[in-house]
Amino acid sequence: MKILVFRFSAMGDVAMTAPVLKELTEQNPDIELVIVSRGSYQPFFNSVSNSTFVGVNLEDYKGIGGLKKLASLLEGYKADMIADLHNVLRTKILKFFLTFSVKKIATLNKGRKEKKKLIQKNNKTLKPLRQMSERYADVFRELGFKIRLSHQLSSQNSKSCRIIGIAPFANYKEKMFPLKKMEELCLHLANNNYTILLFGGGKEEIKILNSWENLNSNIQSIAGKKSLDEEIKLIQTLPLMISMDSANMHIASLAGTRVISIWGATHPFAGFLGYGQKEDDCVQLNTLTCRPCSIFGNKPCYRKDWACMNNLAIQDILSKI
Repeated sequence: MKILVFRFSAMGDVAMTAPVLKELTEQNPDIELVIVSRGSYQPFFNSVSNSTFVGVNLEDYKGIGGLKKLASLLEGYKADMIADLHNVLRTKILKFFLTFSVKKIATLNKGRKEKKKLIQKNNKTLKPLRQMSERYADVFRELGFKIRLSHQLSSQNSKSCRIIGIAPFANYKEKMFPLKKMEELCLHLANNNYTILLFGGGKEEIKILNSWENLNSNIQSIAGKKSLDEEIKLIQTLPLMISMDSANMHIASLAGTRVISIWGATHPFAGFLGYGQKEDDCVQLNTLTCRPCSIFGNKPCYRKDWACMNNLAIQDILSKI
């Protein structure tokens, strides 16, 4: 069976699918995956056997006409099934155009109603929801395939060195530990003979992380200096990463590296904890009743004090280390 797999979205969301697809193909060696995503995300799927990656520049396929063109391209892969791991308007339109060329289609259930109860301001229902990795696996179960997720980190290598990767950024302030405190944490660890590797992306992030390099010779910025594939291979060698609820948590999980993750407006209960990571390794204020106020961290703090992050102490992270 050949399955078209759709997952565009943000970097972290796409990285989350890779461990699921890896275990799917290991447990079902007679299937072939055609993974359709943004071209820059190809390195996430290097370890997925029996797969072909189709990198898509969405700017080339705008509107209904563009998606019809993309559907025609995908039709050429002669897939038997479609696994929609995204469930947005774009993938719905693609499925419409491909309906008659495949035998079966299954679509991700995002669990929107349960998530709404988790983040509502009043009468919040604070309980763990189904993990997103299991929701992805459910799509393939609906297609008729057996898959049992291990929820274990893939790497078995010994990682006893005193090197820690730190990724201090996220898309939203509500998901970021205050940068001044993070800078102090880096300096504290560097002064205690840890080598700190800093990870980040955009121009402003690179500028900030480069300035932290000057604090101590044990601090090195990787930001902007390596390709995504090279970053994954480097993270694979680390015994530990410190990250926000961000793409770097999921990239480290994919690389088989344990993560101390820091959570503010969002919460592991929403199902987005990195694959194989432990809730005991999460740093968060469990006593703050307004948490979580958002699934993705994209809603401004209605208290205006960002207590979920500002009230966390550096010692809270050091104790986890």
